[in-house]
Amino acid sequence: MSNRLLGVLLFAFVVSASASFLLYRLLVGRLANPSNTPTPKLVVASHTLSIGTLVKQEDLKLVDWKGSIPSRALSVPGEIEGRGVLSNIFEGEPILEDRLAPKGAGAGLAATIPVGMRAVAVRVNEVVGIAGFATPGMRVDILIMGSSPNMPHQLGTLSRTLLQNIQVLSAGQEIQKTNEGKPMPVQVVNLLVSPEQAEILSLASNEARIQLVLRNPLDTQETKTNGAAMAQLFGGTPTGLPNQEAQPPRVAPKVRTPAPVPQKKEENPQLVVEIIHGSRRAIAKFDDDSKKEPVAAEDGAKK
Repeated sequence: MSNRLLGVLLFAFVVSASASFLLYRLLVGRLANPSNTPTPKLVVASHTLSIGTLVKQEDLKLVDWKGSIPSRALSVPGEIEGRGVLSNIFEGEPILEDRLAPKGAGAGLAATIPVGMRAVAVRVNEVVGIAGFATPGMRVDILIMGSSPNMPHQLGTLSRTLLQNIQVLSAGQEIQKTNEGKPMPVQVVNLLVSPEQAEILSLASNEARIQLVLRNPLDTQETKTNGAAMAQLFGGTPTGLPNQEAQPPRVAPKVRTPAPVPQKKEENPQLVVEIIHGSRRAIAKFDDDSKKEPVAAEDGAKK
C-alpha cells in the first residue's frame, strides 16, 4: 500500500472521529437541556437558621437549582434579608416564603405569632408544667380547679377541661424545639391562643388553679368531658358535673308590695256650743278649722 493511500485513510479517520465527537457533544447538550434555557437560581441557607433568627446577608447564597422548583421558593436575596425565621431552615435548603415572617415583623417570639392569634404567659411549676415537658411545639390541654358560684357547695372543689389542643410557643425564654425531648424546667410558658381564649385563660390563671395536660401533637381532636367534683370522688357516684343547661335559671323571689290601703277621709270636727239666753236654750255647731258661722242650730226651752 502506497504512502499516499495511507495518508488518505488516516485523514478520513481523523475527520470522521472529529465529526462523531462533535455530534456526541451536541446530542448530550440537547438531552441535558432540551429547551436550551439557562438553569434557574434559588436562594438557599448558607448554614442552619434557627426559629426566631433575623436573616442577614451572610446567611444566604444564590445557587443553580436543577430539578423542579419548590412552591413559593425565593430567588432574590433582597426579599429575604431582615425577616424573621418562623421554623428551622437547614443548610442548603431553599428559602420559602411560608418559612419567614412578614417584612417589618422583626424576629424573636413576636414574629412567630400568626396573624389573629395571641401569646399568653402562664406561671407554672414542676407539677403544673408537666415536669418540664411543656416545651416549644408541644400541645397541651388546660384544666381548671376551683369552686363555681353556679354549683351547689356540697360538691366541693370542681375540675373541668377549660381549653384543648393549645400550642406551647416558648418555655421561659427558649423558643427552640428540642429534638431530644429533654425536659425544660421553667417558671413561665407562653401559649398560642385566640383573643377569646386569651381572656378565658387570663381569668382562670388569676382566679383559680390551672393544670397543663400533655397530649400527642398528632392528636388534634377535641374530646368532650363531663368534669369532676370532690363530693363525687368520695361519694362513689359517677363523675360529671350537673348539667347547668338542664337546671332552671335561678330567679330572685319577687317581693310583693302591699297595695295601699284607702284612707277614710276624716270629717272636719265640729265645735258644739250651747247658748242659754234666759229661758231659752240654743245649740250652735261650728267648723273647727275655719271657725265659720254656725252650720246648724236648734232651739229648746230650758229645763
